[in-house]
Amino acid sequence: MTLERPVTDDLDALLRSLPPYLDQRVRALDSLEGLLEIVMDLGRLPEARFADREEDLTDREVTPEDIGYVMSRIGQFGGDNRAGIERTLHRISALRNRAGKVVGLTLRVGRAVYGTVDIIREVIESGKSVLLVGKPGVGKTTLLRDAARVLADELGKRVVVVDTSNEIAGDGDIPHPGIGRARRMQVQAPALQHAVMIEAVENHMPEVIVIDEIGTEPEAAAARTIAERGVQLIATAHGQSLENLMLNPTLSDLVGGIQTVTLSDEEARRRGTQKSVLERKAPPTFQVLVEIQAYQRMAIYADVAQIVDAVLLGVPVAPEIRERTAAGEFAVTSAPPRPGRQDVGAEVRRGLARTGVAAGREMVKVYPFGISWNRVEEAGRGLGLPIAIVREPEDADVVLTLKNYYRRKTPRLRDAEQSGIPIYIARSNSATQIAGALASVFEMRRGPEEAALDEAREAVDAILGGSAAEVELSPQSALVRRLQHELAERSSLSSSSSGHEPYRRVQIHR
Repeated sequence: MTLERPVTDDLDALLRSLPPYLDQRVRALDSLEGLLEIVMDLGRLPEARFADREEDLTDREVTPEDIGYVMSRIGQFGGDNRAGIERTLHRISALRNRAGKVVGLTLRVGRAVYGTVDIIREVIESGKSVLLVGKPGVGKTTLLRDAARVLADELGKRVVVVDTSNEIAGDGDIPHPGIGRARRMQVQAPALQHAVMIEAVENHMPEVIVIDEIGTEPEAAAARTIAERGVQLIATAHGQSLENLMLNPTLSDLVGGIQTVTLSDEEARRRGTQKSVLERKAPPTFQVLVEIQAYQRMAIYADVAQIVDAVLLGVPVAPEIRERTAAGEFAVTSAPPRPGRQDVGAEVRRGLARTGVAAGREMVKVYPFGISWNRVEEAGRGLGLPIAIVREPEDADVVLTLKNYYRRKTPRLRDAEQSGIPIYIARSNSATQIAGALASVFEMRRGPEEAALDEAREAVDAILGGSAAEVELSPQSALVRRLQHELAERSSLSSSSSGHEPYRRVQIHR
């Protein structure tokens, strides 16, 4: 385990930018290693803020000359009203009046803390895209910086940091050593962050891209584009929890997006739900989400797709909690389950139908190569097939690709074929061709119970359509009979079993 070595980034540089009388007062304070920021607002007393207290620095109010003194000793303010001090991680943010004049300053102490990433090190090293969320000041950027260093220096990966406010790698043209050998791309204006993200992928061939504060729809779209090109993303986003992101229409795409699906009468009856239901729209951009709840205390959602589906179903979810103890060791526990959405019963029944449990089908993991993830998921949903999109062929049950890709036999397809993973081919990227290929997957994987379940579905349709009051099914095993009973229950019909093994059978009736 790496021991933490806090680096205060030359606190003297920040204090020297203060008017001399404030510089002296700050240096006289106790526990300067815990200093978070200094606040100077025009006409008010200056304050020093710590994690557990705030202290007035003097009984003299801040004057325009005081603010001008500081501004003359720091870098220029950008479009986000942030400035820095060259070769340090300190950040100075401005408050302006309606005329644009600076009337307040927040001088935040920047620190690189080595070893903070150790608590989630194996997650970062897994190659999966990781999203960090948490309230301001909880240490997201510090963790992001250390992750960039570990990936670049200790794993030897090509890492590019997209540094919008120079907060990750510091002010000036030379990046702070806190990011190690990672390269840094500065962003001319915050509105251009998404364009620089794409430029990083197209021009510099990174294996990992590190981004702070994804907060707009173009940035979320750029992140998805990067992920679809096979580049690992380590990023932070505005929000404190997974639920925040799911409810944020701008950023929900990071966790797969949420859409309202209108079902046909027959499908709604089969699922046992209302006609309008919420479902995840696409594979998540980030496979892992980390909620930073406090310094060195984190909740980890290791499979974002599964967790989002569970929340929409109303199924309680329990993230893994990791915390560094006073002794420096890591304690791992499970959090109390968080409730999902309301109307849990109906949503769970929908989930059983959607994941294929009630239909007797196992979830099939599909790796699309050269095919749109969204189209594969939409085709699976349209056919009622339980599929899960995976990003690596070794995690897949089947590989779905296009004819021209298969002819080229790229290394990934060749490795998958040599590993015995079946490869299914669609002639084109059209929804019809993709649906046909998926149907072939499930036709080949049909188990002996499928005919029995088809028989049960036909019985349900006959009873609901009024052509029969009761239908007796063929003898089946106990497992298949249970699935038939569940199928009848979701259609609001009654069912019972009669006879003795091996001839016991199910009767479905109103």
